Order: sequence, then C-alpha cells, then structure tokens
Amino acid sequence: MAHIKLSHSRAFLVRAYPLQTHEMLFDAHWRAFRVFGGVPGRGIYDNMKTAVDRVGKGKQRDINARFKAMASHYVFEPEFCNPAAGWD
Repeated sequence: MAHIKLSHSRAFLVRAYPLQTHEMLFDAHWRAFRVFGGVPGRGIYDNMKTAVDRVGKGKQRDINARFKAMASHYVFEPEFCNPAAGWD
C-alpha cells in the first residue's frame, strides 16, 4: 500500500500495489502529485528499503540513489522518521 498524506490540508492518496518496488514508489508519487496539484517542499518517510539503504545514528541515512534521484527530479526534501519511534 502507498499512503501519501499532506500535513496541512490532510488530503491523501491511497493506492494498492502487488510489491514494494522503486517503480511502485515512483508511480505512487507521480499519481499523488497529480491529485494534489503540485509537489510539497518536504516529504516525511518511514525508513523503507526503497528509500534508505542504511539507517545510521540519529538522522543519518544513506539514501538510495534511485530515491534520491526522484526527490531531486521533483525538487523536494526527504526526511526520515526515527526507527521504532511511534511519535514521528
């Protein structure tokens, strides 16, 4: 499942996919940005394998090259939640 929600308006998109792949991630973002009418300046993400290659200490992340390229293409800043922190 891809669930993308805007923080301010709470507008959201939910879409089911058979697998969690980069193609699924890119398609979900493309569809969400079309529905929302634009791209937010920041995205907050879980530490999913399609976005993060390695979780370091604190906010340190080795971001997946394909995910980083997508964020650069759409010009938004990705942020990642702390592992095992339910309040993020």
